[in-house]
Amino acid sequence: MKKRVWLWALTPAAIAVALYGCGSGSSSDLIVDSNAQSCSVVSSTGSAVVVGSGLSGDPAAPEAASGYRLGYKAKQSNNYMVVANTPLATKAGCDVLKAGGTAIDAAVAVQAVLGLVEPQSSTIAGSAFMMYYDAASKKVVAYDGRETAPAAATGYYLVRQNQADASSPAPVPNARRSGRSIGVPGVMRMLDMAHKDYGKLAWNQLFDEGINLATNGYKIPGRLGDAIKSNATSLALDANAMAAFFNADGTPKATGAVTTNLPYAQSLRTLATGGAEAMYSGPMAEAIVAKAAQSVGDDAAKTPITPSLMTVADLKAYQAKKREPVCTTYRNAYYICTMSPPSSGGIAIAQSLGILENFDLSKYGPTNPSNEGGVPSVMGVHLVSEAERLAYADRDKYVADTDFIPLPGKGVSTMIDKTYLKQRAALINADGKSMGTATAGNLGDVPLGVDKTVEKGTTHFSIVDAYGNVVSMTSTVESSMGSYHMVGGFLLTNQLTDFSAQPADSAGVPVANRVAPGKRPRSTMAPTLVFKGTGPGDFVMATGSPGGGTIIQYVLKTVVGALDWGLDAQQATSLVNFGATNSATTNVDGANTALDLTALIDGLKAKGHTVNNGAQSSGVSTIMRVNRNGQTKLEGGVDPRREGIVLGDGAL
Repeated sequence: MKKRVWLWALTPAAIAVALYGCGSGSSSDLIVDSNAQSCSVVSSTGSAVVVGSGLSGDPAAPEAASGYRLGYKAKQSNNYMVVANTPLATKAGCDVLKAGGTAIDAAVAVQAVLGLVEPQSSTIAGSAFMMYYDAASKKVVAYDGRETAPAAATGYYLVRQNQADASSPAPVPNARRSGRSIGVPGVMRMLDMAHKDYGKLAWNQLFDEGINLATNGYKIPGRLGDAIKSNATSLALDANAMAAFFNADGTPKATGAVTTNLPYAQSLRTLATGGAEAMYSGPMAEAIVAKAAQSVGDDAAKTPITPSLMTVADLKAYQAKKREPVCTTYRNAYYICTMSPPSSGGIAIAQSLGILENFDLSKYGPTNPSNEGGVPSVMGVHLVSEAERLAYADRDKYVADTDFIPLPGKGVSTMIDKTYLKQRAALINADGKSMGTATAGNLGDVPLGVDKTVEKGTTHFSIVDAYGNVVSMTSTVESSMGSYHMVGGFLLTNQLTDFSAQPADSAGVPVANRVAPGKRPRSTMAPTLVFKGTGPGDFVMATGSPGGGTIIQYVLKTVVGALDWGLDAQQATSLVNFGATNSATTNVDGANTALDLTALIDGLKAKGHTVNNGAQSSGVSTIMRVNRNGQTKLEGGVDPRREGIVLGDGAL
């Protein structure tokens, strides 16, 4: 049962009373869920199990090994839902929604826990992009919390220790492990901005679960255990990382081991009491700068490390930004909004859909979708991957931080123009061979070289609250464990390696995605919202994915699966990942070994595709609003390649 709780009428019986303080954008009217079973899961015996309880059926019990998990079915709830890539983070967000919080409030809580239990993918000193739908105003806002390069950086920041000296050696031990990869963090300022706009609950209470887990302990998830082991050599250069992730005898902490992170708990307390500003000035900012400036490792060999040139002034100057989202119609039936530059993901998604609407994809759905989303058809994969080749070609040439490098023509509208995309669609040979690689469209005389820099890492979560507001947020540390620099219990990113290492291509033509002071590196993150009709209002879907440079492929597959092929939230998420960058290679995910993909692969090869059938590590999370048995429901799907779960009102 739902009840409305007025702040002035709260009684001591309300166990979450402390959470009901006002955020800057708060209302005195909170929708509080009193169902004791909400934000829990149903065990095999039919009883509700609290996530993190350690009882039988607890989904936070770490999996034995990372891999594709079979048998996932879409989960349903009535009013609110959270999908994230680790159970403990999902539970933190769900508890906030249960207490009457908005999707923004829940996003803060989710991020605080992710930085603890999934540090290989996300950090409170990282970056994020967020799409937010405000149900009251029917408005979509794009929030940009992407890192920036420090003021002292030039185009040679990643390739020369002395940027002004052409003969200077490269950063050591390498660009990523050096301080040069560390950007000025943005995610907390972004969340602070969004919370001031749309939060209802008190900021200082949104970190409670992260503080609790860091103080009292959590079991190391399987993916984190794998990441500690595989990155041990690089982590060993940092004493703080060794203390957090290794045993006293120097061995990596293993999956399932209970661990704490007391410095992280203190960092969250500082953010809770001092606001996001505490990270951008004062002791925390000074500690971040000092760690990034480390010039020698903490290992016995005292390995040299090229320091960052970031300063406290860079942190003080950082600004999160609201951007105009990239929005487009699809088949005159849907309105899709996704992230704008400095992410390239949104434009690429919009371009791909604009190309694909010139083909009747409904005829080329997967076979037997009830079986993990089914096996994609040859023609379905062919058309989608060809559209992506064309979109990636434009991305590689034109898209970067538009505060520094403008898009061609009239900007986004030029790149997603329907007439232009119809011309691009005509380049696809539906019945013949793959184009292999595509040439960027002619959008004017823009003197830019092609940049194929690929980013990695990342996590994604989707949230719908009881008020109808929606968050789709992608958050990142870049590569697994970021730059390996750790301070205050959290990792610093290697996000600046998303810039082109060289400022010009082999012909000497400047690259749009080159390093510059205060500039944000290009991203592929594509948090996405879908509505029925020709504008925001009738919410259909929130989705997104980690996956670095392949995020576009994962998100597009999920959107097409739901909209064109009628898959439910879990089927669209579980569906075999497929797609292509602008190369001759077409990816077909082999993670689900229970499916026979032989005919698909043979069919693609017959159409001239070079097929990569290796396992892919995506992490799609999807929430859809659907009509089931005459009732409107929220329906969630979580990527079976990750450890995440779906939670909402009522035990799921």
